[in-house]
Amino acid sequence: MTSALKQAMKLALIQLRVTADKAENVQRACVKVKEACEKGGANLVCLPECFNSPYGTQHFPEYAESIPGKTTDAIAAAAKENKCFLIGGSIPERDGSGKLFNTSCVFSPNGDIIGKFRKIHLFDIDIPGKIRFMESEVLSPGSNLLSFEIPVAEGSSKPIKVGIGICYDIRFPVLAKLYKQQGCHLIVYPGAFNMTTGPMHWELLQRARATDNQLYIAACSPARDESAGGYVAWANSSIVDPWAKVISQAAEDEAIIYADIDTSVVDNVRSSIPISKQVRTDVYTESSLVE
Repeated sequence: MTSALKQAMKLALIQLRVTADKAENVQRACVKVKEACEKGGANLVCLPECFNSPYGTQHFPEYAESIPGKTTDAIAAAAKENKCFLIGGSIPERDGSGKLFNTSCVFSPNGDIIGKFRKIHLFDIDIPGKIRFMESEVLSPGSNLLSFEIPVAEGSSKPIKVGIGICYDIRFPVLAKLYKQQGCHLIVYPGAFNMTTGPMHWELLQRARATDNQLYIAACSPARDESAGGYVAWANSSIVDPWAKVISQAAEDEAIIYADIDTSVVDNVRSSIPISKQVRTDVYTESSLVE
C-alpha cells in the first residue's frame, strides 16, 4: 500500500428523504448510516441539514429538542454500532434558556459527541418573486467553529482534519479560510439550498471554496420532494476535490454518494499552485478584505 493510500479515508454523504414524521426520519437515517458503512466501507458519514424535521421556520419550534436528546442519542448509537465518525447533519436545537439553533453534532466511533456546531450565518434572503426566508425570525446564530481529526490507516503520520459549516455558511469565504488555517483537509457543509439558489450557486460555491483553500468540500442535502409543499431542497449533494473537480454527485432522489479523501492530493495541489506562499501581505491583509 502506498503512503497516499494510507492517508485516504472514505467519505459518505447520505441524501435523505425527510418527512413530517420525526421518528421515521431518525430511524431511516440510522438505516442509511449502516448501509454506508457496511456496503460502502465509509469511515466518515454525513447526514443532511435538518434531517429530522421539515425545513422551515414554522417547523423549528415544534421539532426542536435538547442536545443530548432522542435524536442525538439515536445517531450516537448508529455511530457506535457502525464504528464510524458521523456528522449528524443538523437538527433544530433548543437550549436551556429556550433559544433555538440550527445545530450539527459530530460523533466518534465510540458514540461520543466530539463537538457541536451551531450555524453561524443565518439564512435570511429575500429574492422578489422567488423566495423569502428568514431564519433569524426563529433561530439564534452560533459563534464557534468546529474541527476534528480522523486517524487513518496504521503507518500514516497525518490524520485527516475536518471542519464543519452549515448551508448558508458556505457563502462566507473567511469561515472556510479559518478552517484552512486550522489545517483542515476537508470542510463538510450539511445544507439545503432551494430551487432558486440551488441551480445558480450550490455547485459554484462548493467549487469556489475548494479553489480558494485547496481542500475537499462536501455538501450534503436532503432529497428533493416537490410533493410535500413548503420549502423544496435542490438536492444534488456533492463532493469536490482540491482541484475543484466534482468527484461524486447525487441527483434529486434519495441516495448515498462516496469519495476517497486523500491528504496527498491536498498536498499536491498546494505545492503545485502555492497561493499560500504568494499572498501579498505587503499590499493587503486578510482582515482588510472583510467588510
